[in-house]
Amino acid sequence: MKPGEERSRRRHHDERPARPPAPPTHSVGIARPLVDGVEKVTGRARYTADLPAFQAAGALVGRIGRSPVAHGVIRRIDARAALALPGVRAVVTGEDFAAPYGVIPIAQNEWPLARGKVRYRGEPLFAVAADDEASAAAALAAVEVDIEPLPAYFEAAAARAEDAVLLHDDKPGNIERRVEQSFGDVDAAFAASDLVHEGEFDCAEISHGQIELNATVAQWDAEAGQLTVQSVTQVPYYLHLTLARTLGLPPEVVRVVKPFVGGGFGHRVEPLNFEMVTAALARAAGGTVKLQCTREDSFLTHRARPATQVRLKLGFKAGGEITGVDCEVVQRGGAYAGYGLVTILYAGALLHALYRVGAVRYQGFRVYTNLPPCGAMRGHGAVNVRFAFEAALDEAAERLGIDPFALRRMNLIEPPYRTLNDLQVNSYGLPQCIDAVERASGWRQWREGRERGIGSTPAAQQGPVKRGFGMACSHYVSGSAKPVHWSGEPHAVIHLKLDFDGGITVLTGASDIGQGSSTLLAQVVAEVLLLPMARIRVIAADSALTPKDNGSYSSRVSFMVGNAALRAAEALKRVLVEAAAKTLEASAGDIEWLGETCRVTGTDRGLHFAEVVRAALVDTGTLSIKGAWSTPPETQGGSFRGAAVGSTAGFSYAAQVVEVEVDTGTGAVRVLNCWVAHDCGRAINPLAVQGQVQGAVWMGLGQALCEENTYHEGLPLRPNFLDYRMPGATDSPPIDVTLVESLDPLGPFGAKEASEGGLHSVPPAVAAAIHDATGLRVRALPITPDRLLAALVEQRRAGQRRERASPAAPAAAAATVAAAAAVKEGR
Repeated sequence: MKPGEERSRRRHHDERPARPPAPPTHSVGIARPLVDGVEKVTGRARYTADLPAFQAAGALVGRIGRSPVAHGVIRRIDARAALALPGVRAVVTGEDFAAPYGVIPIAQNEWPLARGKVRYRGEPLFAVAADDEASAAAALAAVEVDIEPLPAYFEAAAARAEDAVLLHDDKPGNIERRVEQSFGDVDAAFAASDLVHEGEFDCAEISHGQIELNATVAQWDAEAGQLTVQSVTQVPYYLHLTLARTLGLPPEVVRVVKPFVGGGFGHRVEPLNFEMVTAALARAAGGTVKLQCTREDSFLTHRARPATQVRLKLGFKAGGEITGVDCEVVQRGGAYAGYGLVTILYAGALLHALYRVGAVRYQGFRVYTNLPPCGAMRGHGAVNVRFAFEAALDEAAERLGIDPFALRRMNLIEPPYRTLNDLQVNSYGLPQCIDAVERASGWRQWREGRERGIGSTPAAQQGPVKRGFGMACSHYVSGSAKPVHWSGEPHAVIHLKLDFDGGITVLTGASDIGQGSSTLLAQVVAEVLLLPMARIRVIAADSALTPKDNGSYSSRVSFMVGNAALRAAEALKRVLVEAAAKTLEASAGDIEWLGETCRVTGTDRGLHFAEVVRAALVDTGTLSIKGAWSTPPETQGGSFRGAAVGSTAGFSYAAQVVEVEVDTGTGAVRVLNCWVAHDCGRAINPLAVQGQVQGAVWMGLGQALCEENTYHEGLPLRPNFLDYRMPGATDSPPIDVTLVESLDPLGPFGAKEASEGGLHSVPPAVAAAIHDATGLRVRALPITPDRLLAALVEQRRAGQRRERASPAAPAAAAATVAAAAAVKEGR
């Protein structure tokens, strides 16, 4: 959780439900503290660097040596002097690995340690293991490296130039992935439109800002030939596969354990180089190696949201109906593939499924550059394009003379709905979300005050400080309908163990990284069995004990693993009911299950839960029950290339209103209030859902106003939490959260995602509020004080020039263009 997330107000909104209200429940829908919350707040929770293996006296210290240049051919790495130093136990290079890696099977082009070439400044070159920190530091300094520099490219345009040297020989033009998709006749749609609105938008690269430093401890058992790795990962299964692949090991000798994780936000949704490096050092040294990265290291291994340029063209009828969309996206992806091809596909796929659109054309370019590789971040792939889309809608609403809320309402979907690109929408709470934030924020009163000229227009507000309101909408997937590694296995599997003590153990491979998934699984099982939470224990993410799970990414756990837990609990309940029926000499259909007791319907004959358990264990002993779930075929997208990306079994929806205060003398923006409504399908744990929505809003505020990775010749300029500006407690506005429950027909108890969809609409809502306050349209993120002040100054100068040329000339269009140029030049 980022600073300030705790400041919020929550309200359930059920005045216009998408479906009839859900029936009363035993555990689902009850606000509960997280099952691991006490451990975290008391300090008992053990994160990777707290583990006994990490703290053990015999554990060797691992350190990584990094490239001092952004692009070059590796001529020599000489470790002889380092290995001769006392206390140095091992040195490894790229030659010590069996294969490159990458989270996407068809895009594995990165080595844990650079091999042949380096492609970004700070790329891992070699690593050492030594008895202590001092010896490891001495070893790093003693390794000799010779690199022949090559031309380096730090912007997408430079990397795409005709004479640019290729970063990867098999990728002409330094294009990792080009996407071209067209649905309907876009040109005809524009020709029939009453308004065609165009704009260019620019979003800076940003990092995740997770609190916990990256850390791994690896133990190599030379006698057994087995490797055990404990790490900060969000994807233990993918890490397991990658360790086996890169080290040339059979997967059965690898064990991966995920301890407590101090946040991820997408940073850890793919295996990262330090994890494989630590394992290689442990094998080379024949023992245990611990490696903890610095904060600067985490900015180098960042997998950040890529810098993105969006060109967008929208067509409208006079009443606001969206007739056509033409979108081009260029992402500066960094040096390696990672999740890149998925990110650029998401950017186009999620143009759909929020509103009805007449026709859509999309071109996407993921470009290799000599910067750290970008990857997935909360709201993966869609945040920057949603900023452009919602900002363009706001601009078009002004040109059409339509209220921004009315424009969105004109294009709402009616579920069930199949989008142009074959995405299935089964539940759709956006109308209720829009109603909720419009009412809670007092939007209509603010607008009516403007129309009456009661001191609310920028010109009418006295002094340099201006107030404004802005709104936007968004959506996101509840897990990808097709997993990254398609094997034909279920999307999620849960094991339930019931033994003599009457306790139920939930065994899951799903990673709880602070989002509360372990609590959710316990609540689902408790709900089905009508048992108290005290009877249920969750053990997660140990490949030697728990079933495989694909990981915590794309908001898949609640929907997919929750469904598997539901099925497992139903199967266990059937076993228990059969045992009770046999003991009571009744049919299973006559057993009334009450949780701690059961009885034969219409009689006083019954059993306590402990008696039922004893009966169920006769002849079989410990019960082990499995539940599995996979996405239905109709939710898995179309048949065109790239159709799987964006497909999901359930979309979440959100609407935001933001109130800001802009000091036009300094360019400083203060967010006064935020009203957010999120359609989560069903809030299994409203307390956890509230926290997730708060976190999404906070990350959106950071991207909107202050967060940005900047470089000088490939060197990160803000690789720490002092220079990389994130919102803190003093920046916190009240966040009014409304939970809308549309009850998705496929979600567990109707639930769907709750942690990402609310982020996308924050930056465009902030930009719209700034326009409302100042009359200035800003099309670039982040909207920092210096950039906004430059744009405001240019706005005033443009106004003065127009007054001198023609005092009566309208100002709005020229001011928008000039101010947008000023903001871009500031970058």
